[in-house]
Amino acid sequence: MDCCSCFGFLRKVKKEPDVDDHYYGKHMSQEYLLNYASDRSSLKRWMQNDVPTNGIQPRLRGSKSMPAGFDGIYCRETPVKETYTVVRSEDSNGNKMINEYVRECKIGTGSYGKVVLHRSTKDGKRYAIKAFHKSRLSKLRVAPSETAMTDVLREVSIMKKLDHPNIVNLVEVIDDPDTDNFYMVMEYVEGRWICEGSGPPGGIGEATARRYFRDVVAGLTYLHSHSIIHGDIKPENLLVDSNGRVKIGDFSVSRSFEDNNDELRRSPGTPVFTAPECCLGLTYHGKAADVWALGVTLYCMVLGRYPFIGETLQDTYDKIVNDELSIPEDMDPELKNLLEGLLCKDPNKRMTLDIVAKHPWVVKGYGPIQNDLWRCEHGSFVHTLEECVEVGDSSSSEDLCKSA
Repeated sequence: MDCCSCFGFLRKVKKEPDVDDHYYGKHMSQEYLLNYASDRSSLKRWMQNDVPTNGIQPRLRGSKSMPAGFDGIYCRETPVKETYTVVRSEDSNGNKMINEYVRECKIGTGSYGKVVLHRSTKDGKRYAIKAFHKSRLSKLRVAPSETAMTDVLREVSIMKKLDHPNIVNLVEVIDDPDTDNFYMVMEYVEGRWICEGSGPPGGIGEATARRYFRDVVAGLTYLHSHSIIHGDIKPENLLVDSNGRVKIGDFSVSRSFEDNNDELRRSPGTPVFTAPECCLGLTYHGKAADVWALGVTLYCMVLGRYPFIGETLQDTYDKIVNDELSIPEDMDPELKNLLEGLLCKDPNKRMTLDIVAKHPWVVKGYGPIQNDLWRCEHGSFVHTLEECVEVGDSSSSEDLCKSA
């Protein structure tokens, strides 16, 4: 595999950190340039999909117009529940409640809000709930024309479309226009992130890395086939459930696109997982950048360290763009070939997910990854992407998807 070590545009770069970049576990941000007036009523209209957008959006039977970027294919078996009232109370033990959900404990803090573990009084299941303050996020500028609230709404818009065993599922969105609180209720993955507890050096071992890697490739291929770029693939966003299955989480910087045009400008992911073309401050293609981050993730899983990291943010970007990939001489040749293909500095020569799914190291002991199957909204059959069709609002469920 030609890993493009003398790729022509490599050079020293000067790139300012993007908003909400993460480096060594710390947040880095730049000043926000514009102000934004909060319009809380727009949140309910957006959740009901009535917010005007540029261009005509496709419509599906039983659903309203989807937000911008929707590709006309809606393959959720169970639609995301939308709730427009927030009732705060306590259970008999004095535990705080949000509607039917009883608070258990805080389990994390994201860029824009906290994540709290709750248990539903209706089904007894645990859920991870992201809580946001709308007024605060609406004042937080992340780009000249976007606020942090824009990112949250985009995250919801994307997750409403997703239904895959290797992706964390969004269950419900709660928003009361009369309060400042906004909640995303997601499935709780009762496990760990893929490298947790392993620590450098040594990684998690080839066998475990291969099993986890296959799950990530399956989930990421599903996203790309639905015209969605994750934007922040890394071990911390890959969760292992109690059955050992990996699920991709955190879509806070994800993007959807149309007509296979995945060209982007803003690169808000984690610096050590950033592709060389993103470090140059130019436009880049999201799918190829996701594949690079996938390669860095595999490198971390196998070797227990980052392939490119410096003492400062700028130094890290310089190493990503200019340094050669260091791989131990005694590494399995097939794994070496895979890493060189994923971490090829030229995005045009970088491996694609289709090739990765059939790569000898990936299929060893398992066979090729089945990337083309998922469940469609209207029934119990499993369909491929080609069997789902765009339809008008009056079409029947039988017309929406052909029989498998």
